[in-house]
Formats: sequence, C-alpha cells, structure tokens
Amino acid sequence: MSSAKDVQGPQARGPVAAPGPGPELPARDRGADPEPPPPGGVLWSLSGDIRALLMLPAALTLQVAHPAVGAGVDEHSVFRTDPWGRGERSLRSLQLWVYGGERAAEEGRRLRVLHRTIRGTDTRGRRYHALTPANYAWVHATGFPVYQHAARYLIRPMTPAQERALYAEWLQVGRILGIHDRDMPQTVEEFWPYWKKMLAEEIEATTVVRELVDVDPSVPPPDRGPWPLRTALRALWPVLLPPLARFRRFVTIGLMPADARAAVGLPWSAEQEKRLRRMCAVLRVVVPVLPERLRYLPRARAARAAWAAEARRNG
Repeated sequence: MSSAKDVQGPQARGPVAAPGPGPELPARDRGADPEPPPPGGVLWSLSGDIRALLMLPAALTLQVAHPAVGAGVDEHSVFRTDPWGRGERSLRSLQLWVYGGERAAEEGRRLRVLHRTIRGTDTRGRRYHALTPANYAWVHATGFPVYQHAARYLIRPMTPAQERALYAEWLQVGRILGIHDRDMPQTVEEFWPYWKKMLAEEIEATTVVRELVDVDPSVPPPDRGPWPLRTALRALWPVLLPPLARFRRFVTIGLMPADARAAVGLPWSAEQEKRLRRMCAVLRVVVPVLPERLRYLPRARAARAAWAAEARRNG
C-alpha cells in the first residue's frame, strides 16, 4: 500500500450562478494573479503521479456529459482529427495549473481566450457559450470527485482532512481558470448537493460520451515520439487498437464515481469491479517503489525537484 504522504497536503482553507456572458475576464485576472495550489499539497502528489493518467478519461468523459460542453466539443474540438495532439495539450495545461507557478494564471487566461468564440446550440436546443459560468464551472468541477473517488482505488482512501485540502486546492485551480468564487461551491459540504443536482438534471450520454467509451473507435496511430516507435505503432495499430479501446472504456467507466456512472447510463458489472480492484491493487504496490523519474510526469518531477532543492537551501 502507498503511504499517507501520497495524498497529504496542507489543511484546507452554492449553487452555480445564472449563466452570464462569459467572455469577460474576472477582475483579479486584470490585477493580481490567483495563487496556484501549494507545493507539497494534495494535488502536487496526485496530479503528477503516473496513476493520474488513468483518472483523466473519467473526468474528461464527465465533462462532455454536460449537454453544452458536449456540444461545444462535438462542434469545435479537434479531438477526432488530432486526438494525440489534443490529449497532449490537455495534459500540458493541467500540469501547468498545478506545477506552473507564475505560468499557471497565464495558462488560465490563454484558455479563456481560446474559448471565447465557442458557442452554439446544445442537445436540448438551448443556446450555449463555452464561458457561461455554469458550463465552464462544470468542466472544472468534475476533477474533484474523480480524484477523490479514483484515489481510493489507485492510491488509498483520503482522510476527511485530506479531502478538504484537495477541495480547497481545487478551488485554487478554479480561480486559475478564471472562475469566480460565486460560481463554485466553496466547501465540500456545498459541493455534494451541487453534484447531485447536476447528475439528476443535466448530465446525459451525449454523442461525445458515446464516442469516448466506444470499443471500436477510429483513432489514428500516435503521431508523436521517436520515428522508429511511430513506425512500429503504425504497422501494429490494427492489432493494438481494439484492446487499447477496451482498456480505455474499462478505466473510464470503472474510475468514474458510481452515481455519475449511473447518471450517464454506463454499465458496470460486479466482475468488472473485481478486475478493477485487482489491477489497482497491483499498481498500489508497484508505483510507490518506482524511482521519481518513472513515478512522476516530467513537469511534476521538475517542479518537485526544484521545490525540494529550495527547501534544502532554506534549511
């Protein structure tokens, strides 16, 4: 089992507002930048750990289960034509929010600018804008319950103090993204009623959700990495893609909170649950004994090393 330090962090510090115009930056983005999550916090341990790569598909799928978010991705994203580039950019952005230091707020501003022109009509015939507070806040909100739930399987259950610390740090990420405090539940106690309301009233199996859990997708071979590796993957892709697609569906549905899974209508059996628990039990033993360079993603590893070096200098 992983030790408690895997999810340790400092002690932590209503309902979504009615939709607004969205594109305006919050006042703080025009003045002092919001602080990113603290070094050594819960997110510093969670989001850079290689096991977090298994958590991301569940969060991304829940994001696009929102009718407006799903419509925006369906109509404006390049995830079908450039899935590897889209995934790489999303991961780089997430790592900047947590480990980017001064660049975190800059990345938040970049994302808001990128989303200013994304608008249309959702699956229920409602006009949407990507930066409407209710829509943008949902994209952010999905991270907390997925981290909290998946950590039980892949790392260890969080203590109440760790859960509160994680939520406080996730609020800091929301501020980095330019979301007002009034548009995010401010405590864990406020979050869960909001979560249940969203699952009951908004979330559905959108077109993009169905594509993300499809076991027969038309995903091109990876176009990144060394040329010999790309060449080998291209040759083997017809053989590799089917089991990879099945595995992606397995971890996407399995690491999604059960109430969210039910709200989206994704099936999950007792046998699948046993398989997930067996896989995660192995990862809980193997990953913590890996060297730092294998256990953490590159940006996380560099940030953690710099922070540790500074701590040594300061005695």
